[in-house]
Amino acid sequence: MDVAKLAGVSMRTVSNVVNDYPHVADATRERVERAISELGYRPNLVARNLASGRTGLVALVVPRLEMPYFASLAQQMLEVAEAEGVVLVVQQTHDSHALELKALEGRFGQPIDGIVLSSTTLTDEDIARRRSRLPLVLLGDRVWPESVSAVAIDQVEAAKAAVAHLFSLGRRRVAVVGPGVSGGSNARWRGWVQAHEEAGVTVDPALQVESEGISGEHGVAAGVHIATAHPRPDAVFCFTDWLALGVIRGLQRAGLSVPEDVAVVGFDDIPYGRASNPTLTTISPDRGQIAAVALRSVLDQGRVTTPPARHEASWRLVVRESSG
Repeated sequence: MDVAKLAGVSMRTVSNVVNDYPHVADATRERVERAISELGYRPNLVARNLASGRTGLVALVVPRLEMPYFASLAQQMLEVAEAEGVVLVVQQTHDSHALELKALEGRFGQPIDGIVLSSTTLTDEDIARRRSRLPLVLLGDRVWPESVSAVAIDQVEAAKAAVAHLFSLGRRRVAVVGPGVSGGSNARWRGWVQAHEEAGVTVDPALQVESEGISGEHGVAAGVHIATAHPRPDAVFCFTDWLALGVIRGLQRAGLSVPEDVAVVGFDDIPYGRASNPTLTTISPDRGQIAAVALRSVLDQGRVTTPPARHEASWRLVVRESSG
């Protein structure tokens, strides 16, 4: 009301200028914008969107923001949200199945327009039982049911490229480190196996190094284990960069040199890998593309009726010092 009074126009005219409607005289638009500037007025995006039946809020739900990959993804998505004129609500589940189920149903304590969810615990049955009709996009390396939209990179091909890189350097005993490496269901593990098959190298089960998690501490333990193995691996492919950085520390603690004694490759291209010693060779997912495709898919679902779709983002192998 203060803006309208100062500019000498109606509230409807102020609304038209704020919403950038074209049919406003230049002189009137200039007068309103000057009043907005003088008063320091900031439009209430939520109220504006509610008037059109939308909230202007989209939820991004990730396991842990302390993990560099998800912190970087959230930053990328915040930038996309700003460009799209929506507000991003970021929540973390701490790998809790109960919290992921709550997010799946859109229970955030406030109205939202859609959900982008990176899950570590949800099952196909959870997706089938979902009651919420809110637009949803799932992230991650698993194959989700066709009833839901998803965005991911080709994890198998990316992992295969990482291991093939090590084989191309003459390494032949390439260990794989991660949780559930012997279960056969992880896409990155499958890429490790396929790289062996294509290189004509026999898969040695002893090279599957199980870690309790994906943090640096778990990687250190794996690195120490690898350093004392007989025969010792001459290269390591890790499910995450955090694991890889820990493996390097564990190998160095045991007196080994990376990459001279053991080459190491990670996955995710977190910022710390660019400043480690040695710098870390890794698979770099295009997080900007993942963020943009996921958010726009959610927004598109809210505007028109669109069938669920699979979206594949790009990735690249970044070669640095840890593989020589």
